[in-house]
Amino acid sequence: MMDGTTKKLSQDVAIVILLRLSVKCLLRYKCVSKEYYTLIQSSTFMGLHFNRISTLKYELVLLKHSFKEDIEQYKTILSFLSDDGNDYLNHTFLDLDLPYMTSRYSVFQDQLVGRCHGLIALMNDITTVLFNPSTRNYRLLPPSPFDCPQGLHQCIRSVGFGFDSVVNDYKFVRISEFLKDDRYGYIEEVDEKIEVYELGIDCWRELDHVDQGLPKLYWSPCSQMFYKGAFHWIDQDIILCFDISTEIFRNMNIPDTYHYYNDPFYSLIILNKSLTLICYPSILPVIDPTEDLIEIWIMKDYDVYESWIKKYTLRSLSMECPLAVWKDNFLLFQGNSGCLISYDLNSDEIKELNLHGCERSMRAVVYKESLASIPRGSENSTQVHKF
Repeated sequence: MMDGTTKKLSQDVAIVILLRLSVKCLLRYKCVSKEYYTLIQSSTFMGLHFNRISTLKYELVLLKHSFKEDIEQYKTILSFLSDDGNDYLNHTFLDLDLPYMTSRYSVFQDQLVGRCHGLIALMNDITTVLFNPSTRNYRLLPPSPFDCPQGLHQCIRSVGFGFDSVVNDYKFVRISEFLKDDRYGYIEEVDEKIEVYELGIDCWRELDHVDQGLPKLYWSPCSQMFYKGAFHWIDQDIILCFDISTEIFRNMNIPDTYHYYNDPFYSLIILNKSLTLICYPSILPVIDPTEDLIEIWIMKDYDVYESWIKKYTLRSLSMECPLAVWKDNFLLFQGNSGCLISYDLNSDEIKELNLHGCERSMRAVVYKESLASIPRGSENSTQVHKF
């Protein structure tokens, strides 16, 4: 019979061994014994495992892409990708069909947001799906209960998902505007609204302390980022920030990129652990080919305008939209042909990956493995399901 010291030593050894295993293997070990099940399910072990994974270079990619099936009907797919050892992305799991994102409007408007503690959200103006790609668990969130006033049209301008360490809960935010047709047939903005959903208490609420007149935000791929406890959305002139704990807005200026003949597009990513801005030309033809460049700017010191540094200036890549940076040196983007493409920022090597989607339908997020569970909320809230 083991004494207390031997038993403690055995558990410590087991933890060291288990921390070296992937999430896929750990989910199998949960079935071995009640002791392993309790250990792996504990928040302490989950935190240790996630922190260990976060120190490794091993990064996974979640890709959302869609295919046209009928005139107004689309099929949306989630692909789970990992490194094959040669800086090429291969499938980790079987592709997953998403029945919630099938309309034309949904396909081009949805966003992959978050990657908080390994959780990722797929959001559009109606539907929000929160999932852990490592454990294959997901939860369909309840829609906002706030109706659009009669005679007006509601347009969702921006969405976000992040973790509030003060209240110890995940939050979702939506910024929407209300529009109406004036007497001349033109659309004018009447009002705007900010809604926040807290996952743990399963409740939507409106913010009533926000001054009106937020900058005009554009719904485009990779146009938002959760970083340093704040949501960030890109505008043509500024980055709008929303602190997840204080729920207060502020602005950050972007670097001077106005040498483009046509108005450029912008995307936000994380590169070298810093907030990064990608500035790329519109798909319209330009008069001067030297203007058809891609700039990547890094903010070395957060919220310090003078710390913006132009890290890369790239030639034209026939890029429809940037998606993410993988392993800190591979720019992933959807090409004009609809193919997923990897561009090595160090060697200029371009790889066409065997993944496709219809025009402007791709979204991607880089994440680390995680055992994090999805909070179930109240008794009447939506349920957690398995893929």
